[in-house]
Amino acid sequence: MGTPYQILQELGLRLPTPPKPVGSYVLALQVADLVFTSGQLPFWNGELKYQGKLGKEISLEEGKKAAELCVLNALSVIEALTGNLDHVKQVVRLVGYVASNEGFTAQPQVVNGASDLLVRVFGERGKHVRVAIGVAELPLGAPVELELLVRLGA
Repeated sequence: MGTPYQILQELGLRLPTPPKPVGSYVLALQVADLVFTSGQLPFWNGELKYQGKLGKEISLEEGKKAAELCVLNALSVIEALTGNLDHVKQVVRLVGYVASNEGFTAQPQVVNGASDLLVRVFGERGKHVRVAIGVAELPLGAPVELELLVRLGA
């Protein structure tokens, strides 16, 4: 298994520029060996790439891609704070919020877009606990918002 950067490259993915906060908060905070990210939306270099609700304007596959993009933003924020994703010893927790149309109940499958990518990038270190929650609305009309907690180590 290669480094997180090698695996992202093999997958044809790269980290976006860390997003700018859309409110009064910091993007990530390190407490001892833990890094907590703020909620990440599906931005790509400043542009919100997906808008709408799952089960209405957004398909399940688009939702998974939006979740993947959210987690790439979270990783870019962690990299900006720590200097290198190689410092991630364990992905601890992923919380996913999915803007859901009435009757849409596949929130876990949407958030799998992020979870599966974390396991591909970090292997065993990418396995994590998780919450997937359906909500009525998210900031800026985004379909998915994710927050990530990782543990750093040598």
